[in-house]
Amino acid sequence: MTIVLIAALLYLSAAAALVRGVAREPAPATAWWAAPALAAVALHAGAHVLVWRDVGAELHFFAALSLVGLGMAALTVLYDLRVRMAALGVIVFPIAAVMLVAYGRSPHTATDTLDWRLQLHAWFALLAYATLAIAALLALLLWAQERALRRREFHRWLRALPPLTDLESLLFKSIWVGFALLTATLVTGVLFVDDFFAQHLMHKTVLSVLSWLAFGALLFGRWRHGWRGTRAVGWTLAAMVLLVLAFFGSKFVLELVLRRTG
Repeated sequence: MTIVLIAALLYLSAAAALVRGVAREPAPATAWWAAPALAAVALHAGAHVLVWRDVGAELHFFAALSLVGLGMAALTVLYDLRVRMAALGVIVFPIAAVMLVAYGRSPHTATDTLDWRLQLHAWFALLAYATLAIAALLALLLWAQERALRRREFHRWLRALPPLTDLESLLFKSIWVGFALLTATLVTGVLFVDDFFAQHLMHKTVLSVLSWLAFGALLFGRWRHGWRGTRAVGWTLAAMVLLVLAFFGSKFVLELVLRRTG
């Protein structure tokens, strides 16, 4: 699809503009990267709308992967416009481009019988994964920034990040939002999804609940004991690994290895 290739190129152009912005002094205007990034997000969403108009709603492995990439890219644009966060765009925009291209090259088949309740559950899940994936990347950036400052290695890429306290605050705000969305995902799953065993959903549910508990423990530790730094990073990444295994790990095995759909 032409729209997929154009969106992917715009994502890469936005990432390249952010890289050039970090290297230049003074940094170029926001429009240098924001215009192609916003256009890429719009075309990315448009690619899904066009397919859904022709074949119906898609939530297979590559479609879900692309939608999470879309959510991550949209959040990155929002974050980059509000705070100095060029490093996040440099990472996320190429990832979104790869996810979109993979979706564009995959067969397009509608997911079986998704009524509004299951669609609501699915959208909560996709938004939760996108938000918490951004949180995981922020955790990695926080770890790298702390490590560089502790070693007094003042690299140029540090200019692409906000101050340490601001980055940590943004990390926990993202986790709070993602945790709320993950809670809504689990609640709507309990209310609207039937036959866990027949639909091979038990392992997905267990891993999702474990991830929810890990994120909840992190937020409690932050509130009660002031957790931060490497402890916060470790908990975030461990919880995100569980979440990735819960959704994309299970979908990969079921759809691409065992060839089961629906």
